[in-house]
Amino acid sequence: MIEFYDVSKSYPNGTAALHGITATIPKGEFAFVVGPSGAGKSTLVRLVYRETLPTSGYVFVNGVNVSKLRPAAVPYLRRNIGVVFQDFKLLPRKTAYENVAFAMRVVGASPKEIARRVPATLELVGLVDKGEAYPAELSGGEQQRAALARAIVNHPLVLLADEPTGNLDPATSWEIVQLLLEINRRGTTVLMATHAKAIVDAARRRVITLDHGRLVRDRQRGDYSQ
Repeated sequence: MIEFYDVSKSYPNGTAALHGITATIPKGEFAFVVGPSGAGKSTLVRLVYRETLPTSGYVFVNGVNVSKLRPAAVPYLRRNIGVVFQDFKLLPRKTAYENVAFAMRVVGASPKEIARRVPATLELVGLVDKGEAYPAELSGGEQQRAALARAIVNHPLVLLADEPTGNLDPATSWEIVQLLLEINRRGTTVLMATHAKAIVDAARRRVITLDHGRLVRDRQRGDYSQ
């Protein structure tokens, strides 16, 4: 579960990114965050995994007040949160397999568990035959699949996707969203920030709309233009 209580965020340069956001994303839900550029979508996502802190208000993730965590506790919070970015952020000198395995090594997984879980996760995202390829040898869609595998290999309770289809063509974008929907069906809470109107309209999931940092609409089975 993700909970925002009267959350506002201002940056040192005076930019006010969010104003009084209150919303709850229950466990197991799939929700889109939409709105024009500068609406505050990425800021909202970054608050969940404590990449940034709110200026006021509270953010809870699985019952934990993220704002009150000591810095030493933040890595433990992030063990339960997978994140997928627009620009993939794969390690260029590691293969797809090694990128996914790295996410398990940093949380102390055993070699036996890594050897069991990484191939299964690559198979889930359709990359079972690309494990030995380096990021530069993969298409954009394949790189995003590898990034998605890395984000979910530790079975996170929450998956955050910040414009995950922004660098992909429409057909590949829909394939990535289909994977996100499948991961959600398996029980993971998914929060996806996007500009992709066609995807939002087709998926018919919850849509949270931001405009100039304010929550202006929150609809179940919504669409982008509602």
